[in-house]
Amino acid sequence: MPEVRPKKQLGQHFLKDKKVASRIVDSLKADKSDYIIEIGPGMGVLTVELLAKYSNKFFAAEVDLESVDYLNRILPELTPNLIRGDFLELNIQEQFKGNLAIIGNFPYNISSQIFFKVLDNRHMVSEVVCMIQKEVAQRISEKPGTKTYGILSVFLQAYFDIKYLFTVNEGVFIPPPKVKSAVIRLERNSTVKLSCNEDLFFKVVKAGFNQRRKTLRNSIRSVFPNVELSQKYSEKRPERLSVEEFVDLTNEIEGLMNSQKKAI
Repeated sequence: MPEVRPKKQLGQHFLKDKKVASRIVDSLKADKSDYIIEIGPGMGVLTVELLAKYSNKFFAAEVDLESVDYLNRILPELTPNLIRGDFLELNIQEQFKGNLAIIGNFPYNISSQIFFKVLDNRHMVSEVVCMIQKEVAQRISEKPGTKTYGILSVFLQAYFDIKYLFTVNEGVFIPPPKVKSAVIRLERNSTVKLSCNEDLFFKVVKAGFNQRRKTLRNSIRSVFPNVELSQKYSEKRPERLSVEEFVDLTNEIEGLMNSQKKAI
């Protein structure tokens, strides 16, 4: 039996394979990061290596009190930098003053929420290396034109260069999940700000994919009822558009909306 009982409600599947752990830690470049934070260290298989390699700038955030007690016992040197609480509730800007690299075996049930938090703090996050459900990893790293390319693909690829690193089998976890996992790396790209209204960009992408089987003419109209798209985009489906095309589409929609305001 493991020292910490995996809890289904927290989506815990503890990594037990030290070779896989080493591959994950070695995948982190951390060359542009002032701090490194591990999300959900659990039983500390990644943590031991990360602490040895980055002791002067390493932190960990853990919501499970049983795991916190266990980590304090086996890694007392981590205790000052062990954040007891939910990463999703953590105020990153208050906690850290500098660039941040994030690493971890993300719980499947909150991986998308973690990525949205990364997007909210993209000006600080220089890199993410994470193990997530294989299907989600493929979706995030996919290029336009595929069935799995979606909202998170566009949002994350707008600000990060994403690489699918390797697949991880079920047997290296306690308990084994029912699906395969994968490790991916996100590196912040040079885009400080998109060349469009970014708030509108997020709305446009969500509008497109919320009815992804429809053409953009129909899906966009459900959110922007008075906008009539140009022929360039009206008959396309959202999964066909690259980040750059979504930026262009956003500018087109903003221009149409501004024209309508002037006409009133």
